[in-house]
Amino acid sequence: MATTLSESLIEIREYDGPDYKPLIDFQSWRVALMNYTPDLLPERIKRMQKHTETDEVFVLLAGRCILFLGEGAEAVTNIHAVDMELNKLYNVKRNCWHSHTFSQDAKVLIVENRDTVEENSPFVNLTEAQSKEITRLTKELWR
Repeated sequence: MATTLSESLIEIREYDGPDYKPLIDFQSWRVALMNYTPDLLPERIKRMQKHTETDEVFVLLAGRCILFLGEGAEAVTNIHAVDMELNKLYNVKRNCWHSHTFSQDAKVLIVENRDTVEENSPFVNLTEAQSKEITRLTKELWR
């Protein structure tokens, strides 16, 4: 018989739904899970985001995920793709434009500051050529 422990001792969380879900907030940090969402299919990625106050850590727990990183201050000037490996930590630096695409079975752990909110996480639209580059990079990495 399983014992139920008080949340004063341990918090146990899980999430199997689509997209991003914060699960634990503590003092200045947050832990979230992000799973496959059709909104982030390569051909649907039309913008990138950056966080102006914090780095953001990603860990691939299952499936496949590509991190797209954009150079540039006010606009994306060059796009790079990193095919994440299981159980490695990827620290996307503050002010780095980024997005991602997932396989349907993907699960990514995210660690970030709790105050990572819309006001310090702007988006920038990609050009049509940049959107096509994301699709091309995905096909190249996931042949």
